[in-house]
Amino acid sequence: MPHKVLVLGGGFAGLSAVRALRKANAEVTLVDRRNFHLFQPLLYQVATGSLSPSEISSPLRSIFRKQRNARVLLGEATHIDATARTVTLSEGTRLEYDTLVVAAGSVTSYFGHDNWAPYAQCLKSIEDATEMRRRIFTAFENAELEGGAPNTPWLTFVIVGGGATGVELAGALSEIARKTLKDDFRSIKPEMAQLILVDQAPRILPAFSEHLSSKAEATLFSLGVRVRCGLKVTDINSDGVKLQHADGTPLEIPAKTVLWAGGVAVPTIVKELVRATGAPVDSRGRPRVLPDLTLPEHKEIFVAGDTAALDNLPGVAQVALQQGDYVGSVIAKRLKSSAAPGPFHYSDRGDMAVIGRAAAVAKIFGYEVAGWLAWYIWAFIHILYLIEFQSRIIVVVRWAFQYLTFSRGARLITGPDHEKSS
Repeated sequence: MPHKVLVLGGGFAGLSAVRALRKANAEVTLVDRRNFHLFQPLLYQVATGSLSPSEISSPLRSIFRKQRNARVLLGEATHIDATARTVTLSEGTRLEYDTLVVAAGSVTSYFGHDNWAPYAQCLKSIEDATEMRRRIFTAFENAELEGGAPNTPWLTFVIVGGGATGVELAGALSEIARKTLKDDFRSIKPEMAQLILVDQAPRILPAFSEHLSSKAEATLFSLGVRVRCGLKVTDINSDGVKLQHADGTPLEIPAKTVLWAGGVAVPTIVKELVRATGAPVDSRGRPRVLPDLTLPEHKEIFVAGDTAALDNLPGVAQVALQQGDYVGSVIAKRLKSSAAPGPFHYSDRGDMAVIGRAAAVAKIFGYEVAGWLAWYIWAFIHILYLIEFQSRIIVVVRWAFQYLTFSRGARLITGPDHEKSS
């Protein structure tokens, strides 16, 4: 009987693990509740109308159609029996495993304030991105309906979170307001929109050096984005955002469009894994893994990507890719009775954040780069990591056209017609 490897999650870590097992004498099953792999680093470009969902997504069955030892199942894992070594899906299907790989990613966290969710749109899925796009472009339409009323909250956009996603959203919003929509309306001037980026941390992009953080903030300022750090969010509702300075002084920003680029939490299946195995967790609820990415007392269970707690590694794509590849190689060596590789070692190839047109900051192999060079490096690497060749070509063409014309071809308002107060 072939060794049964069950992989939960079709993100970067899961994808990488399955690929690393392509020559192994194993029956590999990948389970995901979506039938596609999503290239999350470019999700904000769907939210801001630069790209369409299909251009950053690849069908999982298409990715693995030539890997004969791999099969893909559409389903959501809900129960784990670590003793019987089975995983049960939501519709009742029970899958057996000899080795389990949990690479379930992360979900949005509102830090215990889930009541903020209807008013602060997050960005973790295709649905989130299209809803965010709807809210952004609907805000300008509603401002036009008001006939150009001064200081309308429809033209105030608040982005919560000063990490890479928040910075990228702020830069893209600036281009939308100042360039893309500049001549499209009669009663309003989109370029007069207020764009405010807030974070409780003392500076944006805390993963970068103070030098690059300052460069990014200066670039955002030149794009018309106000950066407000050291502010704690205390409430978000239909009227806007309530904040608090470090000294307790309150601040309220009237805004109809709030975009959430804040924290993340573990998905339900990871909580189930912890329950089933008794694994210790970190402050975010992620299971603490051993240096070989297995769980204590359960060498047959691997955890990789955003789901795993190891050495305070960041929740970025390159960590997930390297961990997935490592897990696959460990399993393959076990099946060959070969010496297992040493503990997982993360090779930090750098961090990048794009801010706007020919503007980005990057830390690559220890070197700091800013401006147009960082932007070109960012574009090249993101195109390189797109799964399908067709997507790479389309994205290059889209970006080239947008660079020359400022036009965003995917700025459609679609989705449910929520109340304007949302």
